Amino acid sequence: MVADLRGLIDPAQCKRLVVKIGSSLLVQDGEPARGWIDGLAHDLRDLREAGIEIVLVSSGAIALGAARLGLPGGGRASLADAQAAASVGQVALAQLWASALDRHGLVASQILVTIGDLEDRRRYLNASATLERLLETGAVPVVNENDSVATEEIRFGDNDRLAARVAQAASAKGVLLLSDVAGLYDRDPSEEGAQLIEKVEGVTPEVIAMASEGSSSGLGSGGMLAKLQAARIAERAGVVLGIVDGRHEGPIARLRGTGKGTIFMPVRADNARKAWLGGRLAPEGVLTVDAGCVEALDKGASLLAAGLIEVEGKFQRGALVSLHGPRGERLGQGLVEYSAEECRAILGLRENEQEARLGYAPRAAVVHRDHMVQG
Repeated sequence: MVADLRGLIDPAQCKRLVVKIGSSLLVQDGEPARGWIDGLAHDLRDLREAGIEIVLVSSGAIALGAARLGLPGGGRASLADAQAAASVGQVALAQLWASALDRHGLVASQILVTIGDLEDRRRYLNASATLERLLETGAVPVVNENDSVATEEIRFGDNDRLAARVAQAASAKGVLLLSDVAGLYDRDPSEEGAQLIEKVEGVTPEVIAMASEGSSSGLGSGGMLAKLQAARIAERAGVVLGIVDGRHEGPIARLRGTGKGTIFMPVRADNARKAWLGGRLAPEGVLTVDAGCVEALDKGASLLAAGLIEVEGKFQRGALVSLHGPRGERLGQGLVEYSAEECRAILGLRENEQEARLGYAPRAAVVHRDHMVQG
């Protein structure tokens, strides 16, 4: 297990690492930060020579494309602008990384994903197999969300969460988020007396409350809240996540010297399928349950119709749904055994009452415990 931030770049502790780069580091005044990119490529070569396999998750396509097309608001004024900017910028981004890595003896590959590629189990396994084969060959996969086709409703929305999902798919031991902030602070870092939190043991509601919604650069889509959501996804798979200040040339070499930033230690390690399920980001509905059902779920029970008090959304059997308590608190998520219409039909009914309403023998549960994750 990785013990501290330096452990993420120690091959004895972390053999496979996902490194995520934010737009504000990669793009300055609409132009690629070539000196910074070359310094990072040098760092990545050193990691590969030490025996660490690397996956890059790189933002920057929208920012680069917006500058080339002269679009307002960094290309984020509308969905159409973002898609057009991404289409142009992704070509430039791929060229940047291919050239920079080649200068340091590394081969770049490009993988563009949509949220569906990692939400659908079969497509997720296909992505996992592709990453595995690329890493076996010594290539450096460069991953980004395919923003040219993603919609506002069906997308990751930030590359922090994407990096955590990619770490799951790649069976990585760690994720390193290179950011324009030094890590998680106990309050807005611009406030006097703000303290850097160096280690977090589990992302609790109290930790979430420390997050600032904003991104200091205005170029990217992810702020500290997105990074904490990424840490939650990572911890389900037993993956360590670190946030470090990436605003210096050679940021990984600098980390080796300072060890400064925030590390998030996983407090659980779900099996592969439950880690995938817990990391899914696009539930199609919400099932709200009563207090008695909350207690039963806490003890590892399945969700039964008798405990249901409200059903929201339109979904079919097998869809991902969020589970909420009677006060609206999130309990977890799972794969539902009934459509939304059927859930409403049997809401609050016990098993011996359900057949008359459904017209067939009821299933064992609305959401079975084997297809459910909490938190």
